[in-house]
Amino acid sequence: MNSGPVRYVKGHGTQNDFVLLPDPEGSIELTADLVRALCDRRAGIGGDGVLRVVRTALADPAMAGEAIWYMDHRNANGSLAEMCGNGLRLFALFLVHSGRAQLGEQHIGTRAGVRRAVVRADDTVSVEMGPAVMRGSTVARLGGQDYPGTVVSMGNPHLVCVTSIPVTDLDLASAPVADGSVFPSGVNIEFVNLLDDPVSGADAHVRMRVHERGVGETAACGTGACAVAATALAGSDGTVAVDQPGGRVLVSLDRAGTCLSGPAVIVGSGELDPVWLRRAS
Repeated sequence: MNSGPVRYVKGHGTQNDFVLLPDPEGSIELTADLVRALCDRRAGIGGDGVLRVVRTALADPAMAGEAIWYMDHRNANGSLAEMCGNGLRLFALFLVHSGRAQLGEQHIGTRAGVRRAVVRADDTVSVEMGPAVMRGSTVARLGGQDYPGTVVSMGNPHLVCVTSIPVTDLDLASAPVADGSVFPSGVNIEFVNLLDDPVSGADAHVRMRVHERGVGETAACGTGACAVAATALAGSDGTVAVDQPGGRVLVSLDRAGTCLSGPAVIVGSGELDPVWLRRAS
């Protein structure tokens, strides 16, 4: 662990919140224990995950020619995560606010590959999320009931369950159960209502809630919104307005892949107390 002060930034994308750790030279030993401590909402900073800001040349040298900065994303339980759309929007905004990137286009390394982001002056951010890959179907079990779903990969695994039961009525305090042989590393499970009321500029409108692996229910999930949009459009091009407890995002799909657009917010920053940090690590 670096003996110098450790700074942090807190922020969110549609209330999917994260602790960002600026660590350009990779000097922080980001253990699972430290991640869990940082994400603890009573004894730590609180968040759905940790995003370490590290140079791509250190994290994944193969991507260094395409991206200067790498999003090292960890779930709240300390496990590694491949991709996070809300986190990626926040990460891109932080790079601009901290002077590490300019407004407009940038490229960011992730475990799912290099992703393009566009940061606008109003702090809305669009991120290219890659293709949505449909991989068959299975069911999620919640509260003694089976919910048929579509398996979708966004670089991380999703199970999209469209239902006529209002998603606002579901109890997601306990994790839904999915087939472990289909999802050996766990899965993000979305429950979705298709809505009839149109949204300007959108071809479809949906409401969703999500239970994320390694976290629990979150107020929003960016990759989940993309998986849901792909399912709603059934392979067609178009734009979907996705309402989640934390707010609305727009997902556009075409042959090039998916693009997620929505707000990002920097809440504040500070310095971790060295005694707390030593105990947490």
